[in-house]
Amino acid sequence: MTASLVKKIMPLLVAVVVWLIPVPDGLSSDAWSYFSLFLGVVVALVLEPVPAAAVGLIGIVIAVVFRLVAVEPGAEVTAKAAINWGLSGFKNSTVWLIFVAFMFALGYQKSGLGRRIALFLIKKLGRRSLGMGYAVALADLVLAPFIPSNTARSGGTIFPIVNNIPAIYGSTPEQEPEKIGRYLCWTGFAATCVTSSMFLTALAPNLLAMSIVEKLLGTEIGWMVWFTGFLPVGIILFLLVPLISYVICPPTIKLSESIPDWAGKELSALGPLSGAEKKMALLALLALLLWIFGGSLMNSTTVGLLVLCLMMLSGVVSWDDIIGNKQAWNVLIWFATLVTLAGGLGQTGFLAWFSSKAGVLLTGYAPELVMMLMVILFFVLHYFFASITAHVTALLPVFIQLSIAVPGLSEMKLSLLLCFTLGLMGVITPYATGPGPIWYGSGFIPAGMFWKLGFIMAIVFLAALVLIGFPWVNAMVQ
Repeated sequence: MTASLVKKIMPLLVAVVVWLIPVPDGLSSDAWSYFSLFLGVVVALVLEPVPAAAVGLIGIVIAVVFRLVAVEPGAEVTAKAAINWGLSGFKNSTVWLIFVAFMFALGYQKSGLGRRIALFLIKKLGRRSLGMGYAVALADLVLAPFIPSNTARSGGTIFPIVNNIPAIYGSTPEQEPEKIGRYLCWTGFAATCVTSSMFLTALAPNLLAMSIVEKLLGTEIGWMVWFTGFLPVGIILFLLVPLISYVICPPTIKLSESIPDWAGKELSALGPLSGAEKKMALLALLALLLWIFGGSLMNSTTVGLLVLCLMMLSGVVSWDDIIGNKQAWNVLIWFATLVTLAGGLGQTGFLAWFSSKAGVLLTGYAPELVMMLMVILFFVLHYFFASITAHVTALLPVFIQLSIAVPGLSEMKLSLLLCFTLGLMGVITPYATGPGPIWYGSGFIPAGMFWKLGFIMAIVFLAALVLIGFPWVNAMVQ
């Protein structure tokens, strides 16, 4: 049996085996069938027997044909309701912001601005690959407190610049991705997961989580409380991410004495900024300012679409460029279908059932142990989500309510620790947070490797939170 055939059979086999298991008490047959389908999709995303976008589309079609997802658990599913659910991911704002980020990258590339900035960075920091990794992470850290969308920050601002660097070293997704492209892409992605947890305003779901905690416990989590609560974990992880990435995803170029000198000569040869570069620079600045200061005026996705239209009208990109960007359209379909599929777990009642069963299993243990297990469980359950916002909405109230029922457990300490996982959990899969599909879509990191690197980094993140965050929060909150 060929490896290709095994990859095609395994997702189907996993789905069928789970489906044949008797339906657990308290769960409907449709919910169990849907869960088996979702597991099959996850296996297919790891093995990639067909492109990831096709996996998501196939999963959606199967769920729609068999009408597995109701608007509410137990409700009748009509043909119209089924297809409306199946297409619902395409109206998700984050999905379109991811799409826009790819178009921004195209604008940087076509105008030449991306190459100019990349050459400048290499001239200043390119002597060591590790130094480039820290530069990428630092750029995200500087923007994190001001842009509450990590998709806009990492995908729309950092990625288009970083994406131009590997080619200068002769590293492309097709040829020698391990030279430096893979390392920089993984570092950029993992770093934004850390910075997203460092600041209350670095990730939109952080603000949503804060409002849920305030509503349920009557206690507000202020900006400084959040910042100081995560600070020891944040500093250590921020410093470790480029270094750990350097070990688990090593660039073959470690040191290059000649490349910075060559980059300086190339930069001089480019001469002054061209008209297209000036337009792209102004539009990128406009997007950045609106993402930072324009939150009360328009959504982050609206900003992205507005700037994309201006890019087209100003001639930075053409309409043919937009419709011909296969990478962007591919990721749009992929993430839209995954957002829908992950949301189906909540709509079928599977997540509520699983959370209640887990809560029963946690009773009877020491409060500190229960707290630790709840934080780990909350983090790991993100494997079933393609949106941190959906994760917060579906599970955070459930976990806080469970904590109230545990004698001796501090609901405020647990709430803080649960909130601190929100950015970190984005590292576990290529679809776990908005920037994921963008960095994965660059092509430098194969699907299987992305899941492996995410698993390793997730262990590091959780270990830091448990070993450093727990005692720190315990001392901070009385």
